[in-house]
Amino acid sequence: MNVVRAAAAGLLGAAGAAMTAAGPVMAVRGWKARADIQAELREQSISFPGKGLPAELAAHEGKPVLTGPQARAYAQVIGHNVLTATGGRTYAEVSAELLAAGGDDEKLAALRQTAFTGQMLRASLLNAYQAWQLSTLVTGLGALLTVTGAALLATSTTLSAAE
Repeated sequence: MNVVRAAAAGLLGAAGAAMTAAGPVMAVRGWKARADIQAELREQSISFPGKGLPAELAAHEGKPVLTGPQARAYAQVIGHNVLTATGGRTYAEVSAELLAAGGDDEKLAALRQTAFTGQMLRASLLNAYQAWQLSTLVTGLGALLTVTGAALLATSTTLSAAE
């Protein structure tokens, strides 16, 4: 039984050491990713309008977009503005109308460009939000790995001492 206990202690110790080493690396990488996202958003100099936002976004009025959740909220603003500009139609619908009109309608062509630009901006902001969420996950998993690794190391030490 001592051989099994020693093998278990060795495996737990090795796994614990690996997790304890990897956890902080993941947490730091997650924080670095979040800082990179904030730096990129800051560089874009995006700010919410000072007034006129829907009630659910009123808390953001006049504030700069510096976080993933703020990027998501601003994407909502853009999405609403695009739908307002296009009369509730998507880029695909406006594009189909333009093609059906033979591609010569300047008003529809401009509307299609507006819809395209708005949707691309919206998608970019939603990508920032998704990256923010992933950085949160990586940071949390790094913390979890660190704690779990420390627990495994403690268990390994206890098993070794019991021999």
